Amino acid sequence: MTSDQQDNPPPRKTVLVTGATGYVGSRLVPKLLPFHNVRCFARNANRINSDYREQIEICTGDILDSKSVEDALAGVDVAYYLIHGMGNAKDFQENDRRAARGFAEAAKRANVSRIIYLGGLGDDNDPDLSPHLRSRHEVGTIFHDSGVPTIELRASVVLGPGSLSYELIRSLTQKLPVMICPRWLATPTQPIATEDILQYLVESIDLPLAECETFEVGSHDVVTYGQLIKMYAAEKNLKRYLISVPLLTPYLSSLWLGLVTPTSAEVGRHLIEGLRNPTTVRDDRAARRFVHRPMSTAEAIHQAVELESS
Repeated sequence: MTSDQQDNPPPRKTVLVTGATGYVGSRLVPKLLPFHNVRCFARNANRINSDYREQIEICTGDILDSKSVEDALAGVDVAYYLIHGMGNAKDFQENDRRAARGFAEAAKRANVSRIIYLGGLGDDNDPDLSPHLRSRHEVGTIFHDSGVPTIELRASVVLGPGSLSYELIRSLTQKLPVMICPRWLATPTQPIATEDILQYLVESIDLPLAECETFEVGSHDVVTYGQLIKMYAAEKNLKRYLISVPLLTPYLSSLWLGLVTPTSAEVGRHLIEGLRNPTTVRDDRAARRFVHRPMSTAEAIHQAVELESS
């Protein structure tokens, strides 16, 4: 929120946060509470953070259940869509599609003024785009075509304790002094700090918007996943050696990840399929439209390591 907004705050809105028990959603809610009436949508209310559970309205249900989605959206001004499939379901793309269509249709009927969707970076024209990233882009297209004004934020690796990508980097670096590295560790990316993506999400509520817009967000520096591992190791004062092995397949990589990280092989496979694609910011529209300016990748890793220790 800008200093002008703090002096003259806009009226409180009723804001729905889907994915409220997830990594981003659970951290977004306390950022919204001082300024808005927050409603959280989750399958299990007991998983909502007890620190603010009494300050919010809770709607329980499944995103694929039209009745529970309709109830959650009733009377809502702004809806955050922070849900995407990357679990064990083989048909996660179809589930993503069904969930987004049902949500968009219910939002239109409820006269929701804005959907804010957190998607993923990646080139739509890349024929090798992973199923995971392609599905996230398709969800964005569904919202853009829904008739509900939509802001789609596209981000890459979120750097902060607890995020899937960060925990992957942390586990690999801490457990393996010597790493046999597949090709995807040379893929370019533009990470973003947890605090930065939260600020973009908060600012999106009152960003002037005519219809629908997509913004690519990230730190200003382009790095590889291998460089992220080295930066984390330097921050922790660890010596690590990376040996490139170009023939390590995504399937074998996911099994390897399963031995050294908390993630399952199936989730690891979906994650690695996305890591093979460059995920960089290709325009400066976010810098022109948003007040917030993201920190550097080095600052983001330093902040994340400090939070680990706190």
